[in-house]
Amino acid sequence: MSETVTVDESATHDAAREPVSGERADLLEALAKQRHFLRFTTRDLADEQAGRRTTASQLCLGGLIKHVTAVERTWVQFILDGPSAMPDFTKMTEADWARRADEFRMLPGETLSGVLADYAEVARRTDELVVTLPDLDAAQPLPKAPWSEPGGRWSARRVLLHIVTETAQHAGHADIIREALDGAKSMG
Repeated sequence: MSETVTVDESATHDAAREPVSGERADLLEALAKQRHFLRFTTRDLADEQAGRRTTASQLCLGGLIKHVTAVERTWVQFILDGPSAMPDFTKMTEADWARRADEFRMLPGETLSGVLADYAEVARRTDELVVTLPDLDAAQPLPKAPWSEPGGRWSARRVLLHIVTETAQHAGHADIIREALDGAKSMG
């Protein structure tokens, strides 16, 4: 049975209630804004609609949120554990890439409410890390991947900016998918 999900825009994370200022407050605000735009594209949708492809790509709204959730979860783990938190992308097989592609679509049994709940939990953990991490300059070597610069290192700050960028990019994709689905827009 397909249920319609209403996005709760009043939801806040415990970490966001902590007294925080400066750069950390800016990072939390940027994350919250982009997450809002991404979640907002799913307002009042049923599970079937969240899984529907509306463009030439394989992307759907539920899949985009799953992907952004996975990206945020993995990169936050990278801040804590370094490149061991990620696969060696240079050694991934076709089967590995096919499994990774599943994060871009709603699979049988998945619900929009479940996808959004998982995203909210990952966001809560990220926000908590932004507030409590001792040093935003702490850096880790990048994982092995065709797109990583050899010998490159990213600070926690750079990773968090990457998460903001990734979320914003996919919120734009989601807006196009939603408009093609039923004409609803995030702005304008």
